[in-house]
Amino acid sequence: MIDLRYVKKLVEMLDESTVDSIEISTEKGMKIRISKTPQQRGGISVAAPMAMQAPAPAQVPVAAPITADSAESSAAARADEAKARYLEVKSPMVGTYYSSPEPGSKQYVAVGDRIAKGQTLCIIEAMKIMNEIESEFDGVVREMLVDNAQPVEYGQVLFRIDSNA
Repeated sequence: MIDLRYVKKLVEMLDESTVDSIEISTEKGMKIRISKTPQQRGGISVAAPMAMQAPAPAQVPVAAPITADSAESSAAARADEAKARYLEVKSPMVGTYYSSPEPGSKQYVAVGDRIAKGQTLCIIEAMKIMNEIESEFDGVVREMLVDNAQPVEYGQVLFRIDSNA
């Protein structure tokens, strides 16, 4: 049996390092593989796209007339900019997301709720163990990006929190 705290610590160490994956084998033949890079079935690795910074333009373009398309794209850009200023709560493990402690009970948090550091936001079930996910900061929940009972991946964004509100 593998201690879940040990696995969580391995995930944290991997997340903070430049190493892409860790594989550990026990004397009893059990293997654990933790990787930052998602894999497809069949063991074929798929590299996650990396964010690249666009080079600065050499010339300033002439302003174009505002059309419906450019107005929509500028509204989308403002929305993306607002999302960028929010803090993200990511899944620390692969499992199933639950928004409440038991079926039919009230959700831990909802959009618009003020939260405090250490407050439980949700549960992720992994290997039949219920893991409470706590907030690492104070703020207001602006987005909930996962539906109840939905599977989640390691590093998947679960919530966006506005710490300036």
